[in-house]
Amino acid sequence: MSLFSITYYLFSCIIYLAAIPYLLFKARTPKYKIAIPSKFFLSNNKSFEKEKIWFHTCSMGEAKAIKPIIDLIEDEVNISVITNTGYEEAKKLTSNVRYLPFEIFLPFWVKKQKALVVMEAELWYMLFLCAKSKDTKTFLINARISDKSYKSYKKFSFFYKRVFANIDKVFAQTDIDKKRLIELGAKNVEVIGNIKLAQLPKITRVFEKADDILITAGSTHEKEEELILNSYERKFGKLVIVPRHPERFEKVDLLIKEFAKKNNLSYHRFSQKENFDSDIILVDKLGELNNIYAISDVVILGGAFENIGGHNPIEPAFFNCKLISGENIFNQKSLFECVNNYQIVKKDELKNKLENIKNIKKSTLTQKGDISPIVKELKEI
Repeated sequence: MSLFSITYYLFSCIIYLAAIPYLLFKARTPKYKIAIPSKFFLSNNKSFEKEKIWFHTCSMGEAKAIKPIIDLIEDEVNISVITNTGYEEAKKLTSNVRYLPFEIFLPFWVKKQKALVVMEAELWYMLFLCAKSKDTKTFLINARISDKSYKSYKKFSFFYKRVFANIDKVFAQTDIDKKRLIELGAKNVEVIGNIKLAQLPKITRVFEKADDILITAGSTHEKEEELILNSYERKFGKLVIVPRHPERFEKVDLLIKEFAKKNNLSYHRFSQKENFDSDIILVDKLGELNNIYAISDVVILGGAFENIGGHNPIEPAFFNCKLISGENIFNQKSLFECVNNYQIVKKDELKNKLENIKNIKKSTLTQKGDISPIVKELKEI
């Protein structure tokens, strides 16, 4: 190991020792009772047993983004993550999932793999160093450096030069990202766009456009339907409500019936009539959301007005809907970065936003992405 590596490792050890009391305290909470012991004490977190392509991601959004790549590789993979939500999402892709240990454990934990594929900004120095020391091919994919973070990256360019020295190839989102990455020491950089946009939504059948503004409340959760109904007036347009979970269809049906009767509005369930003739329509069938987004003017995206974490904004943005979301988008932040002209509102602001819907611009996607260069590299290993 170089002098820099030894110094970095010792400094990491000092930070770790100082943080132990705090980590032990946090590990007592339900949210962290598995993650913290796994990452910081190697509890039930052994090394990957088999030599495979190893993907490392941080959160749920990144774990979702690598699925199309894994599907095309057509081979079992290893995945490490940082967050609880990332872990749960990764478990849908493979049984070989681990929490990435803190850096001081990596020299003993990392075993040789076919390749290490790291998403976006997970630039852990010891991770890449240890992988390269085991003759593992290393990749950074979907790499980007925002305007906001560029200055801070430049301040620590001496550090990032050493990180990039252990990365064989970088797949960047844009030409600007490529330029900035090269300035920081990256080599062999290829621009392929944002891989989160590599597989765009598709419609399975075409519905006739309503003869009025169509407002779709998509993937709604408990309490969100009530909020949306209380913010709605018929003059805004027709309202379509698509609950996230089918077991809630009956409950939402009763809620809408009561609201419609009180306000003298027409209402029907989509399973009874597959059209949009009524003032309010409950979509109580699965698999229709993108088909309805395709003819919608406005989308109120559920999951963010309650503490759920939000839902995928790529789908309504692809169809250029005017997009409104609540504030709690913590599980979807990376996907919202791929969208232009979305509206984040507080609960008590929703009605006002709908009243002024004509002033809102249609949402669009920022760019496209191509995963084929990544898949090609990995298949040739």
